[in-house]
Amino acid sequence: MKKIRFKLYTPLAVITLMMAMLSSSCTKNFEEYNTDNTGLTDDMLVPDFMYIGGFFPQIQSSIYFNFGNTTGDYQLQQNLMGDVYSGYMMPPNNFRGNINNMTYSLVDGWNQSAFNLAYVNVMAPIAEVRRRGAPQAAPEFWAIALILKVEAMHRVTDIYGPIPYSSFGSGGTSSSYDKQEDVYKRFFLELDSAVNSLNKYVAEHPGVNLFSKFDMLYAGDYKQWIKFGNSLRLRLAMRVSKVNRAMAKAEAEKALDPSRGGVMEIPKDNANVSGFGLKHPLYTILTAWTDNAMNASMESYLVGYKDPRLPKYYDHSTKYPGTYKGIRIGSLVTSKPGYTGYSIPAVNETKTFRNNTPIQLMTAAEVWFLRAEASLYSFANAGGTPAELYEKGVRTSLNQWDVDPLTQTSYLADNTSKPIDYVDPQNKDNNIAAMGKLSIKWDDAASEAVKLERIITQKWIAIYPEGQEAWSEYRRTGYPKLFPVVNNMSGGTINSDVQIRRIPFPSSEYTANKAEVEKAVQLLGTGGDNGGTRLWWDKP
Repeated sequence: MKKIRFKLYTPLAVITLMMAMLSSSCTKNFEEYNTDNTGLTDDMLVPDFMYIGGFFPQIQSSIYFNFGNTTGDYQLQQNLMGDVYSGYMMPPNNFRGNINNMTYSLVDGWNQSAFNLAYVNVMAPIAEVRRRGAPQAAPEFWAIALILKVEAMHRVTDIYGPIPYSSFGSGGTSSSYDKQEDVYKRFFLELDSAVNSLNKYVAEHPGVNLFSKFDMLYAGDYKQWIKFGNSLRLRLAMRVSKVNRAMAKAEAEKALDPSRGGVMEIPKDNANVSGFGLKHPLYTILTAWTDNAMNASMESYLVGYKDPRLPKYYDHSTKYPGTYKGIRIGSLVTSKPGYTGYSIPAVNETKTFRNNTPIQLMTAAEVWFLRAEASLYSFANAGGTPAELYEKGVRTSLNQWDVDPLTQTSYLADNTSKPIDYVDPQNKDNNIAAMGKLSIKWDDAASEAVKLERIITQKWIAIYPEGQEAWSEYRRTGYPKLFPVVNNMSGGTINSDVQIRRIPFPSSEYTANKAEVEKAVQLLGTGGDNGGTRLWWDKP
């Protein structure tokens, strides 16, 4: 049997519990548990809910990254996938001689991390929290577990498509895959249950916050968790807006219903993970490994827009002083130090990324842009016109990065600045004309498509550095317009202009869960298990 490692956190020490899981597949459901050798019994941990709450730091810090501060897992789970495909980052490292994810030669050993980590570090401990009776004994804890479960697993289904979800934790020798549409429907039901439960708990237990000692996001403030749950529901509602507008409308309007506790509105509401010794993995990747740099698409937009967030996001190039210089995805990067010295995420100048920088899951600015899009489609409860909500989103992001009000006003009024062409001073073959053509200022006379492009472009800028969400929104909307890969080594499975749409299932699933993963491939439709196949919500 393969072991799953849980960490049960206490105020004084970390108690490591080893738990068993069926067979060798990370998604096989565990059914028996080893004896805890710490000498602590469940009864001893009950009075302060440690027997349930002790699992939450592992869950919260593993949504992207890993509770053990294993930076290499983050690099594979997020950095060499969503961060690159979103147009945010590009490594100055010619991993595997440039035969890698950046050139669409997808590396199975890399691409299984997002799958495995989610089941081992999130789904398994949540299943254990449930086994220990949280839904009945601590409904507020269980409500938070459901929100975290959806936040973690929507990232996984948005990477692969069909995933094991509804049957996980129910026993058996295999884990059946659900089609993505059913997974999303379950997400909405779970968020509904979580928000209803937390609203009920807050009404009946004012001022009680037993979760505070385990909370890495909101210090036990259940009202903030309600806002996060509603905001997450809005995000997922808009995700399905092209494939099922009726579902999107119903779920968005429910998320925005003010009687349900509200959504994020100010930077204080942002969902950021910190504490319990958590370190930001980008700090190590940037300072110790020198394995990350600015993506050329970010250079095109931020430099072109004269964006005041630019110095908060990236350092100047040291190779080309006084400039911000990115690397285009799919460039044939030469061995270090060939592209070392291009701009990197801000670790030296404004020091945005430090060892203890919180890990960002969702921001209030994103929610205002979601509301702007909801208003564009005439959904109820959006709270303003698309123009008003767009400008509110921009200002909220600028406030998050301490941009002064006068600069905010001039930025929003800019009707001339546009994305710039990309020039690689080391290789002219990577040069390309700007993809984006829009300025910043809102135009009420524009078409719906142009309005959506403005909304999504500014949302893309605002949710940096969360590349997985940015990549999902790019696939859903086609915005912002990102530079295509320079060298496409996918063997024809991925169209360079359409760009990569998903990640193939891990080979380990074909070994340990063969029948089910083959069913999952059928659920994908006609494209097959490759990077060019569109997900359910990714409608052309």
